[in-house]
Amino acid sequence: MTEILIVALAIFGYSLVSERLANSPITSPMVFTAIGLAVGSAGFGWFDLEIGNESTSILVEATLVLVLFTDAIRIDLRVLRREAVLPGRLLAIGLPLSILAGTLVGVAILDGFTVLHAALLAAVLAPTDAALGQAVVSDPRLPVRVRQTLNVESGLNDGIAVPVVTVLLSIAVADQGSDAGDWVGLAARQIGFGLLAGVGVGVIGGWLLDQRSAAGAIEGVYRQLATVAIAAGAFGLAGLLDGNGFIAAFTAGLAFGRVARSHCDGIQDFTEDEGELLAAITFIVFGAVLAGTVIDELDWRIALYAIASLTIVRIVPSVIALIGSGTLFETRLFFGWFGPRGLATILFALVVIEELESAAGEMIFTVATWTVLFSIVAHGVSARPWAGRLARRIENEVEPMAEMEPATAFPTRRS
Repeated sequence: MTEILIVALAIFGYSLVSERLANSPITSPMVFTAIGLAVGSAGFGWFDLEIGNESTSILVEATLVLVLFTDAIRIDLRVLRREAVLPGRLLAIGLPLSILAGTLVGVAILDGFTVLHAALLAAVLAPTDAALGQAVVSDPRLPVRVRQTLNVESGLNDGIAVPVVTVLLSIAVADQGSDAGDWVGLAARQIGFGLLAGVGVGVIGGWLLDQRSAAGAIEGVYRQLATVAIAAGAFGLAGLLDGNGFIAAFTAGLAFGRVARSHCDGIQDFTEDEGELLAAITFIVFGAVLAGTVIDELDWRIALYAIASLTIVRIVPSVIALIGSGTLFETRLFFGWFGPRGLATILFALVVIEELESAAGEMIFTVATWTVLFSIVAHGVSARPWAGRLARRIENEVEPMAEMEPATAFPTRRS
């Protein structure tokens, strides 16, 4: 009961000053993580949950399922096909290069890390979370194309990273002594059945919902609840088939958005509040349960890797990916910097420490947790100042540039 009271008071208290904080460098993830640290094992010890606790896992999993599904449905792939140059470069070139760079840095910095463990850590840290830089993707001073490039990238890269993490984790667990053939088969089933469940549930559910809604047979609120049920159904079916539920949730969102696009605006409005609530609780739990356990384990290697992950490992690949794109060099640096780590990395780190019972698994968890902590502060504080600076720079340019080309404003995670 104490935990419920703490969460309720934290969310209520933040809501009373939320409008003022919305225009400041202090973001909601910063506040809720700080509250978690204060009440958790690193502080007063009032939050009595542990890593591996079923309640913790359910909360984080439910949050990521909702995030993956709604991220997928808010990106209209038919529209994106015409405007995919910049986010496509970041996803197709920048993301693989970031994983490669993170692998090389991990082998160089972290003692005893094999190439496999370093690659797994890099994949865990590959997804970005635009919610941590919400001030950027929603800042009207920036051209729509700049905002939507980061919005689209963050909406798709967490889903793309899921199978990469799944395969690498399967190999790492097999490397501990399990039969390699069993884990190769498991990885194939996780990806294959995850995709199958997601596409099947997304297409069938979206088509039925569209048909029955057009016939006037569905009450308004249940149209929205049915859409959330599709995300949960894809996750559950994938689990029954021995597939990966997160891959299923993401692909279900893509499939649903393809066959029932007219319903996506309504579900986006509906899930915005629910997603924000789950994210707030997750960051409190992150501070109290996850970060609290590693707060004393920071050393120069962990700090160096975390800083490198947020800077050169992300920025250099992004700049390389955008060579020849017609964008300003500062814009490329801006895209590279605003790759904050958040909910997806938190969940991946939990999965790794539960599945990979070794010193390497603990190190991956510790480094990922500290990277998210650094990211929450660094990206929250820098979002508005750099967005304003870049907006002024672009406005003062007289030559045509890619940043100013027309672009469709897709919904963000928060209006």
